Amino acid sequence: MHNNVTEMFEQLWQQYLAVTPSAKKIHQLLSNGETIINDHIALRTFNLAKVNLDVLAAHFIELGYQEKGQYQFVSKKLNAKHFEHSDPSQPKVFISELKVEECSAELQSIVTELVAQIDAGVTTAKNFIYGGAPWSVTQAQYQVLLAESEYAAWTAAWGYRANHFTVLVNTLDGYDDLESVNTALKDASYALNTSGGEIKGSEAVLLKQSSTMADKAMVSFSDGDLEIPSCFYEFAQRYNMANGQQYTGFVAASADKIFESTNASK
Repeated sequence: MHNNVTEMFEQLWQQYLAVTPSAKKIHQLLSNGETIINDHIALRTFNLAKVNLDVLAAHFIELGYQEKGQYQFVSKKLNAKHFEHSDPSQPKVFISELKVEECSAELQSIVTELVAQIDAGVTTAKNFIYGGAPWSVTQAQYQVLLAESEYAAWTAAWGYRANHFTVLVNTLDGYDDLESVNTALKDASYALNTSGGEIKGSEAVLLKQSSTMADKAMVSFSDGDLEIPSCFYEFAQRYNMANGQQYTGFVAASADKIFESTNASK
C-alpha cells in the first residue's frame, strides 16, 4: 500500500483530472493563484465481500484515517461511512457501497459476475483505489444497471477512483460564501446540480454543499466505446459547532442529492 497520504491523493487527483477536465479549469477560476484546500473525496463500491466499503477503507486506515460517521441512503440502497485523518489538514474520505442484495435479481447477477472477475490480491494493491474498473463490462450490462441504479451503472463503468474532489469554500481567497462561488461558476457557464436546490444543507446543519454536473468522458466497454457521465467537482462551506470547532461530518439529506451529480442528463 502507500507510503504517504500526499502521494495517494496526488494519484487520485491525476486520475480524476483525466476524465474531469472541467475540474482543472474550475480550479484555476477559483484559486486566484492560491492553494485550494480539498475538503474530501468520495468513492463508490458494491457491498460484496471482495470489494466492500471496508476493503476500500483499509487503504486509508493504514495511512492514519479513522471512521468518524455512518450514513444510510434508503431510496438509493446505500450505506456510507466517512473517515478523517489524525492530521486535520488532510482531506476527509467518504466511501459508500450499494446494498446489492436489496436490488433486482438481474442487477445482482451482473454485479456478482463483475466482482467475480477480480483476481485475489488486486484489492490490496496500493493502486486499487485509483485503478479504475478491475473487470470487463459490456454496454448492455451498463444499460441494464442504469435502468435500475445510476450508482451501480457508474461504479460498473468507472470502478475505483475519486467520484469527486471538493473545494473547501471557507479557505478560498476572494469568495465569502458558497453562494458567491456558485455565481462565479454559473457566470463561467458551468451547470450546477439543482436536485434539492443548487445549495444543499444550511448553516443550521453546519454544512452547505453544491456541485457541478459531471463531465462526460469515453469509457471503453468490452463491446465498444460510449461517452457517459464521469466525475464532478463539489464545493463545501462548513460552519462551527457550539464548541467553536468546525463541523467535520456530513449531512445525509444533502449527500443524497449530491449523488445525483453523475446522473445522465434526461
